[in-house]
Amino acid sequence: MNISKLQYISDGINDDIKEVLDAGCKWIQLRIKEGELQFIEKIAIKVQTWCKNYDAVFIINDYVELAKDINADGVHLGKTDMNVTEARNILSDKIIGGTANTLEDILELKKAVDYIGLGPFKFTKTKEKISPILGLYGYRNILDNLNINVPIIAIGGIDSKDVVQLIATGISGIAVSSSIYNSNNREEKVKEFLHYLSTV
Repeated sequence: MNISKLQYISDGINDDIKEVLDAGCKWIQLRIKEGELQFIEKIAIKVQTWCKNYDAVFIINDYVELAKDINADGVHLGKTDMNVTEARNILSDKIIGGTANTLEDILELKKAVDYIGLGPFKFTKTKEKISPILGLYGYRNILDNLNINVPIIAIGGIDSKDVVQLIATGISGIAVSSSIYNSNNREEKVKEFLHYLSTV
């Protein structure tokens, strides 16, 4: 299974996903933490259709049953979401990602997930309850003590200028939200990320 080097996280309510897909991103994670399930399902189906048109992977954050019902490509589960082992029983053949902040988190997740989102790299306003900041030192410290085949994806306040140093720590890719969403030119920003990721 190929885990994309660039994962984009969005609430799917605005037109940002279309712009990101147009720019060449092949992995979209839909993250909506509040709202009626019917509303979330409606957005999920819309975003899933876009992803299919662009041959991109479509991941839903948290909602395991919804991912199963609409046949999404998979789910990403935070530390307070459904247990990854339980999710694997429901989505046996789908992609499952899990969130980690420590080496212990990774070792706990590794048997049941396809990739691990490790962070946060820097402070981010995207999440309300943020885990301790890792920084480059934190990534190096964890990855130097790690020997697993599960891809590690860096997340949390990452900008394109951070990519080369982050990849040098041993991670497999990055997940991005605000630095693309808040950009004046989202397509150019995505291409910038993809350029840096292609050089490492």
